[in-house]
Amino acid sequence: MEYAIKALAELAGVTTRTLRWYDREGLLHPLRTTQAGYRIYGPEQVDRLQQILFYRELGFELADIRSMLDDPAFDRQTALQSHLAALEDRRARLDALILTVHRTIESTKGGHTMSDREKFEAFKRDAIAENEAKYGAEIRRKYGEAAVEGSNKLLEKMSREEYDRMSAIGEALQRRLEAAVTAGVSPEGEEGRAIAALHREWLSFTWPSYSPQAHAGLAEMYVADERFTAYYDKSVPGCAAFLCRAVAAYAASL
Repeated sequence: MEYAIKALAELAGVTTRTLRWYDREGLLHPLRTTQAGYRIYGPEQVDRLQQILFYRELGFELADIRSMLDDPAFDRQTALQSHLAALEDRRARLDALILTVHRTIESTKGGHTMSDREKFEAFKRDAIAENEAKYGAEIRRKYGEAAVEGSNKLLEKMSREEYDRMSAIGEALQRRLEAAVTAGVSPEGEEGRAIAALHREWLSFTWPSYSPQAHAGLAEMYVADERFTAYYDKSVPGCAAFLCRAVAAYAASL
């Protein structure tokens, strides 16, 4: 079956402007264009649009979606299975968050009293959901679904004591970074190595396994992505760049 641009837009729940934009960006070209200038889309374009919308829902950028779909190794069935797993995982987290909100409302009304454990479990789920919204697409592209899901599961299983320890290490890491940058010490020196080792310890709470290459790759994202840079540079500019260089030197020495 073939669709004119307006019909496909209505079918997919997008605007004709979006489809024209996808065409200009090289993401979704029509099957053909009539002499009158009307775009016509066929079954292959419909399937590709479905994939685009799946990836957009998961937070991927258009350029990355185009690269994946144009990759000769792209397998639609495998991609669909991956989409399904990600969506089911998201639904489970949303269901848990909805339940927590219901219990919190009941608690404020004098009904069900939430235990500290229930409150903490809700907080961990919120943290996972926030990280997914901010960085999920990037870290899944870089490390893959299995690594990210493994990290999320470690956080879900974390005890309050472990979480407090991880938070304390994160705060200590930030303080030492800011002090090192302010003092002008070398990231490749002794203090830089100590900071990189502290960063590795902090990662160990949510990383199923460690590799120097992955450690250095993550640190590179701190300077490549302005969101990560803003996190580390919130008080003292240059902390993200210092950490990146320190980790690179530390990883190279292992």
